[in-house]
Amino acid sequence: MDSEIVNGGASNGHTDLEAAVLQRYGNAAEEVEACLCLPVSYDKALLKIIPDEIIEKDYGCGDPSRYIREGETVLDLGSGSGKACFIISQIVGAKGKVIGVDFNPPMLELARKYQNAIGDKIGFHNVEFRRGKIQDLKTNLELVDQYLHEYPVRSLGDLANLEAYTDKIRSELPLIADNSVDVIVSNCVLNLVRPEDKKRLFAEMYRVLRRGGRVAISDIVSDEAVPEHLAQNADLWSACVSGAFQEEEFLRAFEDAKFHGMQIEELRSEAYQTVEGIEFRAITVTAYKGKEGPCIERNHAVVYRGPWKQVVDDDGHTLERGARMAVCDKTFKLYSQAPYAGQFILVPPFDEVPPDRDNPFDCSRDHKRHPRETKGMEYKVTQISAALCGPDSNCCP
Repeated sequence: MDSEIVNGGASNGHTDLEAAVLQRYGNAAEEVEACLCLPVSYDKALLKIIPDEIIEKDYGCGDPSRYIREGETVLDLGSGSGKACFIISQIVGAKGKVIGVDFNPPMLELARKYQNAIGDKIGFHNVEFRRGKIQDLKTNLELVDQYLHEYPVRSLGDLANLEAYTDKIRSELPLIADNSVDVIVSNCVLNLVRPEDKKRLFAEMYRVLRRGGRVAISDIVSDEAVPEHLAQNADLWSACVSGAFQEEEFLRAFEDAKFHGMQIEELRSEAYQTVEGIEFRAITVTAYKGKEGPCIERNHAVVYRGPWKQVVDDDGHTLERGARMAVCDKTFKLYSQAPYAGQFILVPPFDEVPPDRDNPFDCSRDHKRHPRETKGMEYKVTQISAALCGPDSNCCP
């Protein structure tokens, strides 16, 4: 990277990082800035109906649209020119929905410019774009702009009224409602959020997802922690470099926000940028929402298939290969779904435990489950396979 960029953007801690991002991407909506993206192979069939202007002014480092299914409601954080939204709209189909959220007015203007024409070509209109900050998915900034146009802030009283109005729309007309989307995607945007807002960003993602929903996030991560003097460099920050999470911290941020099943789908071997020996590269991560709730004992067991001798899940369960491990009803259901489905043999009880006999699962117990717990302590069945190995069969000596 050019040393003028590395040194020229520093401001000794006084850089307004958000303003730098807004200005840079506003300019990038007007003129193509090639250094803001990495080469990504998209499905060419899905690009045919998208105008060149949108494709040329799309900036990202991955393709989270690969993880979308038909009929889903998808939220794109930092939707930019709208390319990912228009790709995903074709995947989810007429029964699905796509919402793009961006903070940058020129980018929103570019995306909306072609919105109706693309919908006409596809045959349905299932995309909309909303203005907001991805770390605050409750505040509709276009409503705030409209309010300020009618009621400019000229006094402390006006400011108090603005704050009251903002609180009202956050509660009654949130930009994105609680538990309202199936999937969240984002492409090289999370790193642009200020450090003090990143924890809130992950909490907001969790809030708006439905139970069982998931995220598919492409972003930039660093192999080492980014030192403060680089983090305060506005040019590096707005170039998706110095605001990057360190690799392990990126996964931990999902874990801290209560996501489960985090999985690295892709981690590029080549570096996007290298600054002072620190390598920055593209990563794509998927993660899921939905492990909340009480741990109920219903005599379920699971058998981990392998290939590892043992694994530890996000709740600290140690699962030994080939052993019947005791799990609560909630964990049993989780293991039957993505991303765990197929890794376990699920062993339900012979007799369902009725709700009126529910007891809390003892998380401190021996994690192995004796077969009699699932079969029932009074299980005394004797069964000889005479029908299979009878006189006329060829399976017995």
